[in-house]
Amino acid sequence: MSSSPSPPPDASAAGTDAPFVFPSISLEPLLAGESYTYHSPIPQALLDDPTAPVILGVDEAGRGPVLGPMVYASAYCHASYSDEIKRLGFADSKKMTATTRHNLLTSLSTPDHPNETYKHMGWSTTVLSPLTISTGMQRPPHHGSYNLNTLAHDTTIALIRHTLTAGVNLKEIYIDTVGPPHTYQQKLSLLFPTLKIVVEKQADGIYPIVSAASVCAKVTRDEALDMMIGEPGEVLGSGYPGDAKTIAYLKRNTDPVFGWRGEVVRFSWATARDLLEKDPATVKVEWAEPMEEGEQHITSFLAGGDGKGDSGIAGWYGKSVNPEMDF
Repeated sequence: MSSSPSPPPDASAAGTDAPFVFPSISLEPLLAGESYTYHSPIPQALLDDPTAPVILGVDEAGRGPVLGPMVYASAYCHASYSDEIKRLGFADSKKMTATTRHNLLTSLSTPDHPNETYKHMGWSTTVLSPLTISTGMQRPPHHGSYNLNTLAHDTTIALIRHTLTAGVNLKEIYIDTVGPPHTYQQKLSLLFPTLKIVVEKQADGIYPIVSAASVCAKVTRDEALDMMIGEPGEVLGSGYPGDAKTIAYLKRNTDPVFGWRGEVVRFSWATARDLLEKDPATVKVEWAEPMEEGEQHITSFLAGGDGKGDSGIAGWYGKSVNPEMDF
């Protein structure tokens, strides 16, 4: 997974017709189906007062959809700035309009923005591609499945560790839970014993710093999905399996052999599998049956009767030539 601490956007572009591209959007890995991480610069307020306690929130967007990446985000600031986050309008991103979310992340990404959020709050995102998600879930049994909960935990831990490594005086962490809150909180407390850790359901609607992370994750996911599709006017719907517009998009874009682009569609989702299996136009594949106990693979007949290769075809072609052999 690549990590790309991008420079802040060029403020001069604000007065031009050039579209604003958030620094958490990196087109090259998105189109290649790769996961990557973005880290904002450490806010100037934290550099000016490095000993003041800092809080951090973590939330995600896109856990359930069959389309596009899952994005984890963290946001951090001085604990004393928490009330200001709420006053600026940060809340549960699911209850906000797309325009409001966009404007809030724009303020976090613009050094000279009037509300000065950029100077007070840092943030990071990890974009987990559909390929990363699906290949992890469909790993061979002897490797063990890498499910969404494990991926989410590992991603969150990495975001916290980066913030600590950067020298931020982190004291408290607030997280919107994945799985049972108590178990998750215990796990994180063992990893970070000096920090106060709170893991709760719907934390994005309770703690302003988690609300800020929620906005970072949601806007980054939405923008990433738009970039990945790249088709003006294409109707995707919400990306969730129960959305009729999403199902219609999948049906319109089904390749009869390969299904869909792996960097866009999570092929491990039952929705994708069922559509392929039920579509009469798709090419059906029959895999070889696994060998039963006592059966022999055809290559076993290339060895001699004792199976050691001293005679038979394998023994003949597999032996090294004796340099002293007289031809």
